Amino acid sequence: MTISLHEASVGVYVPYLRNLSALLDHAEAHSRVRKFDPGVLLGMRLAPNMYSLHQQIREANRHVVLSCALLAGCVPLAFAEAEPDIAELKARIAATIDFAQSLPREVIDAATHRDVVFTFKSGATRPFTGKSLILTFSVPQFFFHVATAYDILRHAGVDLAKKDFLGPPRPPQG
Repeated sequence: MTISLHEASVGVYVPYLRNLSALLDHAEAHSRVRKFDPGVLLGMRLAPNMYSLHQQIREANRHVVLSCALLAGCVPLAFAEAEPDIAELKARIAATIDFAQSLPREVIDAATHRDVVFTFKSGATRPFTGKSLILTFSVPQFFFHVATAYDILRHAGVDLAKKDFLGPPRPPQG
């Protein structure tokens, strides 16, 4: 069995971005029922030295955008640095999905052995091949931030279950 780089990146990112957006719907409903500002949830973190919920979502989006742009050899989508509300976070997730899905499958698949360089926010860089970027760095980073966002919401009392993280069953691709 072979799996393409597009399937291992865009094919993995998109459903979980949709699940992440749905988690924000749960967060918004939770805050509405309990009559508090949903911004409180966006500022929550699991530990003082960890990113807040809105930063976790920003980082999940960032890994999708940067890795897909590196694979496709294009300029990444950019978002304003403003502190977003839930509606803006959902819009950014939708824009990230649109960006990833707009990139040509064949270009991403051709990047498997191509050298790419990931640039961190600090300006430091790390070289990868397209395949190693996806399999050893960007997809794991993405899942770390999505899982942490889920965990923050669970910790805050939002009624979530594993199925909310995993999303609906998807038919096999082929």
